[in-house]
Amino acid sequence: MGETVITARGLTKSFKGFKAVDGLDLTIERGMIYGFLGPNGSGKTTAMRMLTGLLTPSAGTAEVLGMSVPKDAEALKYHIGYMTQTFSLYGDLTVMENLKFMAEIYGLPRASQKGRISELLERYELTELAERFAGRMSGGQRQRLALAAAVLHEPKLLFLDEPTSAVDPESRRHFWEQLFDLCDAGTSIVVSTHFMDEAERCHRIAIMEAGQKRADGSPQQLMDAMGASVVELEGPTLREIRRRLPHVEGIVTAAQLGARLRVLVNKSIADPVAFLTSRSETEGATLIEQVRPNLEDVFVTSTGEGRQ
Repeated sequence: MGETVITARGLTKSFKGFKAVDGLDLTIERGMIYGFLGPNGSGKTTAMRMLTGLLTPSAGTAEVLGMSVPKDAEALKYHIGYMTQTFSLYGDLTVMENLKFMAEIYGLPRASQKGRISELLERYELTELAERFAGRMSGGQRQRLALAAAVLHEPKLLFLDEPTSAVDPESRRHFWEQLFDLCDAGTSIVVSTHFMDEAERCHRIAIMEAGQKRADGSPQQLMDAMGASVVELEGPTLREIRRRLPHVEGIVTAAQLGARLRVLVNKSIADPVAFLTSRSETEGATLIEQVRPNLEDVFVTSTGEGRQ
């Protein structure tokens, strides 16, 4: 076991009787990218805000970098970075003015501010944009500025709340390369997302639903432990097969993906291909084969009607 940067036990947050986060247990080790995966309203942002000390838990305990939150929130803020879901810097200030302002907020010594800001401008490709107003930047440019501001004080732990929800796929990919650079340099990262491909990039993820953690582990561990086998079908009558299969005992879900029907079959069925081939409900299928699971399959079996 490595050094633990976050430990939470029974972390709960209620708003007028509604539990946004319900009994969350977490152990996050140093040097990893840990992801919260879940839809809007699953409790990701609320959990993150409690861990940063911005929200007081209704119940439970949390320790971040050895400090108790929210009691030590004031001291903690100098050791963590937080990038919110919506752009929270000042649109009527330039890139340079925003970074100088954040340097003052974090108490960076005046002697080192210029060098650190120049370093980040170059690293995040903002040098030529230094005098541009933040409000006139593209989504990808604002994202890079927000990340630069969040790591300005070289935090040990970085929180990112759905940081790529408003950028294009190329910017998302580049952003994740920057996260791995930070991680390689020693920064631990907690990120929330509803993108499956992003979650697969994390070292470890928690699948969230209705304020509760449904599963926790590395993407590969979760796929290996999934309670269903994955079978794909091809044929001219996929929509009809899709309508019939959900009524069959042992079928978890069935969903069409392009020219194939992806079917999750309960793990208790030893030979899922033979099982489906023998069913009248799959009549018309020209190909039935077992395939490897992905993180979306894990999500489906861990949440909603697919829970085992």
